[in-house]
Amino acid sequence: MTLPDSARVEVTDSFFPSARGLNGSGDSVAATFVWSSLDTAIIAVLDSTTGVSLGTKVGTGRLQARVDELRSSPQPIQVLARLDSLLPNGPVNDTVTAPDSISAALSVKAYATGGEATSRRVVYAATTFPAGSATITFLPKDSVLTSSVGVASVQIKFASGTLPDSVVVLATMRRLDGTEILYSPVRFVVEFQP
Repeated sequence: MTLPDSARVEVTDSFFPSARGLNGSGDSVAATFVWSSLDTAIIAVLDSTTGVSLGTKVGTGRLQARVDELRSSPQPIQVLARLDSLLPNGPVNDTVTAPDSISAALSVKAYATGGEATSRRVVYAATTFPAGSATITFLPKDSVLTSSVGVASVQIKFASGTLPDSVVVLATMRRLDGTEILYSPVRFVVEFQP
């Protein structure tokens, strides 16, 4: 049995599992599968012959394939809250007055349907002005997970090169299918003063 997207889906997303029948020697054999959910409040099987299923509630549900009376091991599927939007969680402008200073927190909050946007990845990227004039370091790093209430933040620090006039930082969040969520990326501007 194979599950898409590392067995993670968002609430209201449908997914298509697949299965392959094997004989005692481990060779593929023709088989017709019947799919079922062992946790129907979390995962709804929309079509028992194709396995098309839907994440209906945040939690971990189990899906099973069956051929006649032979059943697969139940496979866990994590249903996550559906990401809606990403907004600033504080000021979007900051001024750093010394090269070794650290910016204020560049913080965002993710909003979701069906629960909190917990442990979801936010990626930060920086562009210096003038371009290529400096190296900027993200603290703790350029990719962070949201907290239990959907908040993620980083700080930037001038690392080397010519002190930039400013740095534009973009915070981007994507759904499991790779599409950006509403208002992503969030734009921050950090000015550096000697």
